[in-house]
Amino acid sequence: MKSFDIITETDARTLEIGSSVTLKPGGHVTPLAADTLKARRITVLRGIAEASLDGLAPVADIKSIAIGSDHSGVALKAKLRDHLRQRGLSVLDVGTEGSDPVDYPDIAAQVARLVARKEVDAAIVIDGAGLGSAIAANKIDGARAAMCTDKTLARYSREHNGANVLALGATLISVDDAKAIVDTWIATPMGEARYIRRLAKIRALERMQ
Repeated sequence: MKSFDIITETDARTLEIGSSVTLKPGGHVTPLAADTLKARRITVLRGIAEASLDGLAPVADIKSIAIGSDHSGVALKAKLRDHLRQRGLSVLDVGTEGSDPVDYPDIAAQVARLVARKEVDAAIVIDGAGLGSAIAANKIDGARAAMCTDKTLARYSREHNGANVLALGATLISVDDAKAIVDTWIATPMGEARYIRRLAKIRALERMQ
């Protein structure tokens, strides 16, 4: 993660879209740079310890995504998989297929591990209500799953909570609603540095014995 005393318009245009940078204490962002940083979804962390926040913010410019479901979410999974591929994303479908019952914790854990190991940028997991998959995914260190039933929750789960796994309930939402939720979730980057600082506390909870 790059660190700056001052961020100019030129700096802002050379930074990777969706990345994070640190601004040293007393540092400054020029007005033109601020607009460019916002447009390029670049998060500026102001006056905080760089090492303590490394890797916490979810990938902002999502290009690869894993998707999985239990037997109750197969149809919705297929629709979302095709929708995401049409948008140009690389989609890894981890199953299941067909109507034979499978246990949602197995699928949720598989999907969450892919994100935690940074093999994909983000993930979606689906079961009947989405709640069980969210609970299971959150047991994986490094995964932050949120069950969302509308676009507002999708936006908040990313912007404020840094979710990298989206859980959906196939019995609770329509296909069109699911697509809208997914599109909002993918398009929303992590917000201000104060939100990212709170993720450090979540990580500390994960590592408590």
